[in-house]
Amino acid sequence: MEPINARSMLNAATAAAAATADQPRVERRRRLSQAAIAVTNQKVRRAYSPIVIAGVVRLTDFGLLSIIGVALYLGYVTPLAGFHWTYVAAIFGMSATAVVCFQASDIYQVQVFRGQLRQMTRMISSWTFVFLLFIGASFFAKLDGEVSRLWLSAYFFVGLAALIADRLFLRALIRSWARQGRLDRRTIIVGSDENGEKLVEALRVQDDSDIDILGVFDDRNDSRALDTCAGAQKLGKVDDIVEFARRTRVDLVLFALPISAETRILDMLKKLWVLPVDIRLSAHTNKLRFRPRAYSYLGKVPTLDVFEAPITDWDLVMKWLFDHIVGSIVLLLASPVMALVALAVKLDSPGPVLFRQKRFGFNNERIDVYKFRSLYHDQADPLASKVVTKNDSRVTRVGRFIRKTSLDELPQLFNVVFKSNLSLVGPRPHAVQGKVQSQLFDEAVDGYFARHRVKPGITGWAQINGWRGEIDNEEKIQKRVEFDLYYIENWSVLFDLYILLKTPLALMTKNENAY
Repeated sequence: MEPINARSMLNAATAAAAATADQPRVERRRRLSQAAIAVTNQKVRRAYSPIVIAGVVRLTDFGLLSIIGVALYLGYVTPLAGFHWTYVAAIFGMSATAVVCFQASDIYQVQVFRGQLRQMTRMISSWTFVFLLFIGASFFAKLDGEVSRLWLSAYFFVGLAALIADRLFLRALIRSWARQGRLDRRTIIVGSDENGEKLVEALRVQDDSDIDILGVFDDRNDSRALDTCAGAQKLGKVDDIVEFARRTRVDLVLFALPISAETRILDMLKKLWVLPVDIRLSAHTNKLRFRPRAYSYLGKVPTLDVFEAPITDWDLVMKWLFDHIVGSIVLLLASPVMALVALAVKLDSPGPVLFRQKRFGFNNERIDVYKFRSLYHDQADPLASKVVTKNDSRVTRVGRFIRKTSLDELPQLFNVVFKSNLSLVGPRPHAVQGKVQSQLFDEAVDGYFARHRVKPGITGWAQINGWRGEIDNEEKIQKRVEFDLYYIENWSVLFDLYILLKTPLALMTKNENAY
């Protein structure tokens, strides 16, 4: 089953909320049960991706074997017979072949890294096979007389010793991360009934499982809803899940409801799709069976993918590198301009040069975003409870220019490079009290918070398409959300680069709404 398209759900949803008085609003947070609060109060560390860990180990193996081979060659063979590139090519070829053999032996898995005997025996046999393969190839190519036997023997034993030492260190590291919960998939179960109980039991009976069940949620208050499912405590209702996932790390939402309960499932998905988590439907009790490749498995438990968390694993690494490398270059190039803007702001009106404003960040967290001050200091609006409009008297002379040209946004490069709570490209971080026609943005657009499934950015797909500046009607915020969701679903590094390169042109040609 393909993941459901998030944008189509937004288009299918309707904006519904009663108009409220135009005054500062108290932030709304749903009350959780005491059991849920106890879970959210637990100290949780950031998770590490098993896919990235396995990839780093592959690169480490290749680099380690290549360095050892080249070092032994330069230290022993080169002084006697001179330097030949064929040796270096052979070393890189053997190192790459070793990684391929290790992969074929299935030792690049976090569960295998935790063990010892299993990975050691497979690694030793694979490394031996690589050398036998090389010796055989040398024999048939009539190169066996030109290859130093002492170098080859030293490469085999030193390489093997280095691999064993590396695996012992990796084993200790992985076990330490496992104790800290960095490798666990923190999971909540939807459905506190007999199906939920069977699911929890099926997940917990598996050896080396990375599933950490936090609890179960269920809307029903009658006898069908159990207070505990195989030891997993009921934490609240489905409506509580969004708030719960914003107070603590949740990696997976797993539905224990049968496929026949499609109406209930769809109602729940409309509430949960805004979260940056994987959402799956358990198929362990369903009589309807699909082909095995249609499922993704949690150990031996078959599941159907409904939503996938965007930008994860290597994509997340690539985006982080893009933000910090390109962001540092842009910050360096923009420094002279930023210095001139800071001087102009300081000379134009009294008050600090920089202004901090509360904005929505990843997963709805509140972050402080830096900007050059564009309003008079005594009329600052940290929560943006009043939208800046055309000819707004609160805007300074310099502020009017830097807002029109978006130069006031340049200090957000500090958020990208040093605080890592912004990206160069992403949905713009709206103010926490941002409103349109007396409605908060999330009241005006159903599914608004889905744009917070990724880290916000300084510029974005909506901005280069003209949807920037003042939001004075529902269409403008609706369009922003639609473009933001398109960006999230179609993200790539090249897409980020395209948006970044298009931004200067968009600022010059599409600034009619920027005041």
